[in-house]
Amino acid sequence: MNQISGKDGFSRQVFGDDMRRQFAVCYPEKSQILDHNMAANELLTLESLAKLGSALPEASVEYNPGDLPVGIDPADVPDNGMSIADTILMIENSASWAVLKNIEQVPEYEALLLSLLAEIKPILESKTGKMLRPQGFIFVSSPNAMTPYHFDPEHNILLQLRGEKTMTVFPAGDERFAPPSAHESYHTGGPRNLVWQESFAKQGQACHLTPGKAIFVPVMAPHFVQNGPVPSVSLSITWRSDWSFAEADAHAFNYMLRGWGLNPGAPGRFPEQNKAKALSWRILRKLHLVK
Repeated sequence: MNQISGKDGFSRQVFGDDMRRQFAVCYPEKSQILDHNMAANELLTLESLAKLGSALPEASVEYNPGDLPVGIDPADVPDNGMSIADTILMIENSASWAVLKNIEQVPEYEALLLSLLAEIKPILESKTGKMLRPQGFIFVSSPNAMTPYHFDPEHNILLQLRGEKTMTVFPAGDERFAPPSAHESYHTGGPRNLVWQESFAKQGQACHLTPGKAIFVPVMAPHFVQNGPVPSVSLSITWRSDWSFAEADAHAFNYMLRGWGLNPGAPGRFPEQNKAKALSWRILRKLHLVK
């Protein structure tokens, strides 16, 4: 079992036995609060993250004002007028939200990501097949910052490292919260932000995260995040699977069918339900008939 050294010099598992048992029960379809033993790590201080943000390619860094509404079009999100390094170093007073994407591009952070995923890899591969495209994301948020309502295409565990936040999660695959058209648009190059309705508010699962807590979020489960009263740092470890790619390709195939004036049924949540559409889309893509 891979282990990570804490600030006290001792090595420990980040995901304990009880956590892995809970993960085995909830994966891949049910969101679940979990515990983690991620000790203080010099790679995750604000100073180190500011350096990481400056070192990453521009496309791997996103930051903007944090006082956004739950529902907002990506095109309407303004710039915060600061550099990524200053945004992170001044996060307590910059009223911003920042994400460092694909941290595995830097060797030290790749090692950190893979060591964490190795602890749960046997569980996830027994259910959704080979772990594909492991990626890491770090979120740095000012007090009370809001991450708008959206979904993500990866299997995801978010570990809270500093501060607190509340993530409100909605059921994956429920058309009330994310219609098929939103999935189809995303999987053919559109945004991941979703249209928010106030009627949704009481139907989500509000999960309060503090240091030492984590949450597993299923593929494409809609959610939004409200930061607490102090700066927050979170680490998101993600991976893809044949399971998630089959659903994505089936949505893309439906997008094409809808463009022909048809009204296709939404893909299922399991690979065997999506094989025909996924295979058809992959053949068309291989023949360069679609992008």
